[in-house]
Amino acid sequence: MKWQQLYSAQRSGTAYKSGNSPQHIRTSYVRDYDRIIFSSAFRRLQNKTQVFPLPGAVFVHNRLTHSLEVSSVGRSLGKAAGDAIADKYHTEGDEFRDFYRYELPSVIAAACLAHDIGNPPFGHSGEDAIRIFFNELQGEAKKRFETELSPLQQRDLLFFEGNANAFRVLTHHFNEVRQGGFQLTYATLAGIIKYPCDSLSGFNKSSLVTKKSGFFSTEIETYLHLAEELGIPKIDASKNIFARHPFVFLVEAADDICYRIIDFEDAFRLGIISIEKIAELFLAFFDSESGYDARTKVEQSFNGIKDDNKKIQFLRARIINLLVQKLCDIFMQHEDALLSGALGRSLMDMLPDTHSQIINTIDQYSVSNIYNHRSVVEVELAGYNIIGYLLNAFVYAVLQPNSAKAKKLRNLIPAQFVINDGNNSLYSNLQAITDFIAGMTDLYAVDMYQKMTGTKFA
Repeated sequence: MKWQQLYSAQRSGTAYKSGNSPQHIRTSYVRDYDRIIFSSAFRRLQNKTQVFPLPGAVFVHNRLTHSLEVSSVGRSLGKAAGDAIADKYHTEGDEFRDFYRYELPSVIAAACLAHDIGNPPFGHSGEDAIRIFFNELQGEAKKRFETELSPLQQRDLLFFEGNANAFRVLTHHFNEVRQGGFQLTYATLAGIIKYPCDSLSGFNKSSLVTKKSGFFSTEIETYLHLAEELGIPKIDASKNIFARHPFVFLVEAADDICYRIIDFEDAFRLGIISIEKIAELFLAFFDSESGYDARTKVEQSFNGIKDDNKKIQFLRARIINLLVQKLCDIFMQHEDALLSGALGRSLMDMLPDTHSQIINTIDQYSVSNIYNHRSVVEVELAGYNIIGYLLNAFVYAVLQPNSAKAKKLRNLIPAQFVINDGNNSLYSNLQAITDFIAGMTDLYAVDMYQKMTGTKFA
């Protein structure tokens, strides 16, 4: 891959055009950011669970606030990396230098903004609930699923993936005439494909790019056009497995930084973790630093703050600043591996051992004390039951379209999710149902579940 080809203002679903938008106020890449942040799909993230239950007396992060914070960190990473690339290749043309110095921050910020836009309600348990439903089909439904769907189509649903669904939400036209969905630039879209492979090749943890999947069978052609335009090579010529676009590593790094810190911030506000434990875990980042980031200086400032919430905010800012610098350095140090598609670890995984050990300690503590906290588990179990019930009801409406109940159920499905009764339509119908349910907010899903089960009438 070449830095010169890895960005493009070409938009999904549109005829080819070269060059950035001529407008000085809103360039093509700034428009991407604006299209995402003003979209209803993004706005619905405000009522989708990040980790802890929503809503409550204590305001914790939801998918929207998390995405905004990831976008902020991503912009900083994009600026640092873009400046480094522009400085290193200063003999390249004005367009090249202008993109990396001024536009890359917007590209990374926009990709970060959209990275969770395909996630279903109830956090990661929502993904699991969809997978479990299709894996536990029985009888006639299972028979039709296995005979009418190709192996690839089956895998799309059996291994439903929020990352692949984000690419679909952003690029699929649903029931609109205009093609290309949000019609984002290829540069921004490339930044969200963490696992550039289809579901038949994905979910193989032997490789970073195949750990999960990045696009459904319905979006393969869209990704192929993107890969050709940006010069992203195939890793396996016989399969839909591609190299990671370098911008992905920056988007991933922003997410990796944020969720580790904000989950602790929320846990503190909910009384799950003490300020002393946070200080013990997070001040360790500065043990091996000097100057401005020396632990003695950071700890002195930390201890001088009276309000515990402000203490955590202070640590959050200092750690983000430290990690942005370090991860950008790692990004540039591994430039050759990035461009050859050979880099097989995330930037966070390549931190020096002193910092990697701290990250591992934080991760282990999070699993034991945050992600398995009673309140979190209760939301996950609710997600399994609610999503499972809704899928069962609406899939029934697809499989038994002539029954009176099915006809009423289908009236509840918005027109943007097209249900067809023709031959060879089972996959598209199942995907439409999944689109509908995955796009729900937590409260919308709960409300529909309550009304359909007769526990709520108004």
